[in-house]
Amino acid sequence: MKFRIIGIAATFAMLLTVVLINAVDWDNPNNRVHQHLVFRQPDEGCDCDKSELCTHLPLIIIDTGGEEIPGEPIEESVIPETGEYTEFTTTADGEPTLECTVKVMDTQESNHHPSDTPDLETAARIRIRGNTSRNFDKVGYLLTITEDDYIKNKDVGMMGMDAHHEWALHGPIMDKTLIRNYMWYNISGEIMEYAPNVRFCELIINGEYLGLYVMTETINNSETSRLRMSEPQDGVSRVSYVVRLDRGSENTVKNINSFIMYTYRTRNAIDIVYPGPSNLTEERIQYIHDDLSSFEKTLYSYDRDTGSYAWWNYADMKSFAEYCILNEFICNYEVGARSTYMYRDVQGKFHMCMWDLNTCCGNMRQDVGTTHFEIQYLPWFVMMFKDDEFVEYIIDRYCDLRETYLNEDYLMQYIDDTIEYLGSAIERNFEVWGYAFESFRTLNPDSRNPDNYEQAVEQLKDFIRERGAWMDENIDILLQYSHDSRNKKFNH
Repeated sequence: MKFRIIGIAATFAMLLTVVLINAVDWDNPNNRVHQHLVFRQPDEGCDCDKSELCTHLPLIIIDTGGEEIPGEPIEESVIPETGEYTEFTTTADGEPTLECTVKVMDTQESNHHPSDTPDLETAARIRIRGNTSRNFDKVGYLLTITEDDYIKNKDVGMMGMDAHHEWALHGPIMDKTLIRNYMWYNISGEIMEYAPNVRFCELIINGEYLGLYVMTETINNSETSRLRMSEPQDGVSRVSYVVRLDRGSENTVKNINSFIMYTYRTRNAIDIVYPGPSNLTEERIQYIHDDLSSFEKTLYSYDRDTGSYAWWNYADMKSFAEYCILNEFICNYEVGARSTYMYRDVQGKFHMCMWDLNTCCGNMRQDVGTTHFEIQYLPWFVMMFKDDEFVEYIIDRYCDLRETYLNEDYLMQYIDDTIEYLGSAIERNFEVWGYAFESFRTLNPDSRNPDNYEQAVEQLKDFIRERGAWMDENIDILLQYSHDSRNKKFNH
């Protein structure tokens, strides 16, 4: 009976996956591509002599001419109270990025080898990216694709993703399953209006094999890719924009002191991510500051749920609700303090966007558990949760999603299928980084750290099962935050 039940559950998960895939409108340019389902598979084979790396995954080769990639933290610049760094290494010329050549092998007709003719070869600039992760042995990189002069940005498509000039190479090491960012960006992209597209690849820099990476769209914009917002118009201060709640930008011009900042409703900083510096005039900075502050004042006012003053006239309720659901389901509790992105098209409403998910599902340094809610206390959201329509929408939408993209069987199958797709790339990655199971144990207490890959995967699955079961039983307790007994009512 036990094995019959397991078989039925597996069959259901497979059928659900097929149904969800078949429901996709493949002619829609906004469709999500799940690489592990549609790209070249590990069992398609290769007739090479195995004298060099042979992989079914896309292969990225970066050559810096032997120069060291800038962006490493400078130890003397650390702030003792926070452990954060204020200065990073530069090139010999004092530049924050380094010239390099990037080759991409990603044909679906055959496996990939370092000696292959690349499908894409381009000039670029590179630096180490991230905050805490800059201290890891396996670091991430920011690539800016350029013309041959290494100055003018050039938009290129990458592994089937829409053309843009800015790309992040995420190198999972703290996430020992290797799949958290890939999995949850993709699932978020099925649920929300936009989440960064991602592709697994293997990386070689200056001849050194560096293992499995995830090529990731940064949260950025053009009219034909990513957020697809209107681009700045000459002489016009009113612009589409992206802001980030985090540590603030090293370029202080991009930091803004909006309403929740100067009223001390957050201890963090807000900076402008888009438009970039070349399009960020004083007038546009002021417009973004005023527009964001106006929305925040609406949220924190007594009129927040009244007629033309209501906050949902300015913000997309569906986007904010789905952002809550996803971050709660995976316990991504860095949001509200770090990596919190919000964007607004000049013609539209505020939306949220997921970012930096490698510590989700129980992978934060401290054990966050699976039996509580937290998003209702965060800046912006603390006021939205006072609105019963918002809370009821969250509950209804969560219940719907538990039948599809947050269904337990679907998620278990997604994990298994992704791991099967990665195939021997997992083993190759841990031939380089396998020592992390012994010496890079970042979770407290130490007993939470997996000793091998199989344990890491099982921990991820257990977390999803436990979290989903608890939320199913307790999602209705969110209603307390919008109840009249908790929120004083005023006549407007």
